[in-house]
Amino acid sequence: SIIGAGTDTSAVTIEWAMSLLLNHLDVMKKAQVELDDIVGRDRLVDEADTHKLPCLHNIINEALRLFPPGPLLVPHESAEDCTIAGFDVPRGTMILVNAWAIQRDPKVWDDPTNFKPERYEGLEGDHAYRLLPFGMGRRSCPGAGLANRVVSLALAALIQCFEWERVGEELVDLSEGTGLTMPKREPLEALCKARECMIANVLAHL
Repeated sequence: SIIGAGTDTSAVTIEWAMSLLLNHLDVMKKAQVELDDIVGRDRLVDEADTHKLPCLHNIINEALRLFPPGPLLVPHESAEDCTIAGFDVPRGTMILVNAWAIQRDPKVWDDPTNFKPERYEGLEGDHAYRLLPFGMGRRSCPGAGLANRVVSLALAALIQCFEWERVGEELVDLSEGTGLTMPKREPLEALCKARECMIANVLAHL
């Protein structure tokens, strides 16, 4: 269902995004400053705020680029004989799009294996057809809108309300697991502490 697909991929994306941010605490701090400046410290971020948070969106885009929840997208079947990129594809052939490979292709992306949210700055819509974690066109994922809203709000709230750090000095392991979506091989473990400025103004009233 749309609800199931949207929530499962959202949970995976939030875990990958937090893992990446814990390995790049400077980026997390930048997002926190953005939230403090745009939303403030006297209320919780809401959906109306999310379009004003470019740093947050860049982080989510980069997490989806490096770790798309559906790395091979949804299978399609050719309705008739056709040719794709010079390859003859008979009618009835199952076709998979390797979004994971496209989004890490050094011919398409600069420094493709590194987490660089700043790569999207000033590129409003310019990464279309290169960033395709939900597919594209008429048969793109119908749960994409829900997933983006859930991820944006949840990740923003985690960054706004808490200070985060890794468990120990080692970087978070970014090894991939297997599954219908692409989870981390080892579940994320992290330490968090409520921000003093958010306890009295927000968290105490939840």
